[in-house]
Amino acid sequence: MKALVVDDSQSMRNIVKAGLQNMGIFDSISEAVNGIDALEKLDSEGPFDITLLDWYMPEMEGYDCLVKIRANPAWNDMKVMMVTTENQQENVIRAVMAGANEYLMKPFTTEMLEEKVRMVLGL
Repeated sequence: MKALVVDDSQSMRNIVKAGLQNMGIFDSISEAVNGIDALEKLDSEGPFDITLLDWYMPEMEGYDCLVKIRANPAWNDMKVMMVTTENQQENVIRAVMAGANEYLMKPFTTEMLEEKVRMVLGL
């Protein structure tokens, strides 16, 4: 399986990547620093089984990236999980309505990350 971790924070990408590696189900884990970078990685390295997407990033936020992902039929089967500090109920609902499969609030534990990823992927 392949995953894409999208966050402008290198330390957060490292934390998420370590949690995914710990699961032992991913052959490949790529990283992107913002929504624009993520879309480029999806084009060049995809398809991915899951993208873990931060909300607040420079150049293109996670929500805008999510909307673009869901507008591309080639990425319809990919799961998208928002991993963010954004906790406003209306924005959580907005992300789910835009096509997010799951939502994980920061800060989180490795166990929480693994549980949500397994649930989203149906494992």
